[in-house]
Amino acid sequence: MSYLHLGPYSDWPAWSEAVAARATPPARDRTRQRVHEALAVVDETPADVRVERTWRLDGIDGEELSWSVGFGPRTHAWLLRPSGSTGPLPGVVALHSHDGIKFYGKEKIADAPEPTPPSMAALRTKAYGGEAFANRLCRRGYVVLVPDVFCWGSRRFPLDAVPEPMRRDGTDEEVAYNETARDHEHLVEKYCRLLGTTFAALVNREDRIALNYLRSRPEVADRLGCVGLSGGGCRAAMLQATSDVAASVVVGMMSTYDGLLDRHVAQHTWMFFPADLPTDTDWPDVAACRAPSPLLVQYNRQDPLFDLGAAEAAHARITEHYADAPDGYAGAFYDGPHKFDREMQDDAFAWLDRKLEAAQA
Repeated sequence: MSYLHLGPYSDWPAWSEAVAARATPPARDRTRQRVHEALAVVDETPADVRVERTWRLDGIDGEELSWSVGFGPRTHAWLLRPSGSTGPLPGVVALHSHDGIKFYGKEKIADAPEPTPPSMAALRTKAYGGEAFANRLCRRGYVVLVPDVFCWGSRRFPLDAVPEPMRRDGTDEEVAYNETARDHEHLVEKYCRLLGTTFAALVNREDRIALNYLRSRPEVADRLGCVGLSGGGCRAAMLQATSDVAASVVVGMMSTYDGLLDRHVAQHTWMFFPADLPTDTDWPDVAACRAPSPLLVQYNRQDPLFDLGAAEAAHARITEHYADAPDGYAGAFYDGPHKFDREMQDDAFAWLDRKLEAAQA
């Protein structure tokens, strides 16, 4: 087989032992162990939580929170709950996407009182049906936590900490930062390796900290969900694998690893390749390793980030993991490009309604 982006190295996959090792789905308990080792999973909570401000707007009571994860800038997050609600209500961690945009994080998918930044309005039009989906979900009767994560928004590296040869110049601070951060992620992964971790592990750790904070809130019911598109879908899959989240929605982030090899590696984040997991574990195995825990994966047939055949193969592999509990997994295919539009949101929210209501029963 010839691979466009491997060229004269197109015989490399056939030589690789990892490709052969991934051919057979591993036992789920073994995958869980491998994932926990790769992501260094321990139970952690945020330190020094502060309420920075509160607001009431358009039927939502909001709080801007900040906390420490032990190093670096403080994490900022928005907690959204229906105005006047007394709880307990189902809780969901809404996970922002990657997008090659790190200047902002939570602002991609949620609104506070300030006007939406123009670049975020444009992103929502392209990827989210023009919606702040976290606010839509909140108005449906959920407490929604929307945190920034390592390298995004409040947790981003300042530009002057980036080596000068990597910095992009420009009069638009946001554009210059995002162009710089695209290359800087490779350097951050090197820092992670030198410091005994990985980019994926740090992101997953911070998402688990956010989940544990949401669990601690008195107005939140016992069992929780998570949802995210693209890089947020990657985060949702890892959170599904490393926590006891009761329902997980992975949007636009599912493929076999083999299906990435021809033309679909360059555009993906280091989050997608946790430590040495790909040596013997496929990405759908990671997402499904807690079967029968409820999992919804939404696929876009014309998604330029993934090969459709690889997405269909991933769907089949997850279905195999859920063979003894077919109600636990739903895989839905939609026409269109890389997105989480209103139709997909409506379907995902209805699925969360069913699964989290059942979880509370």
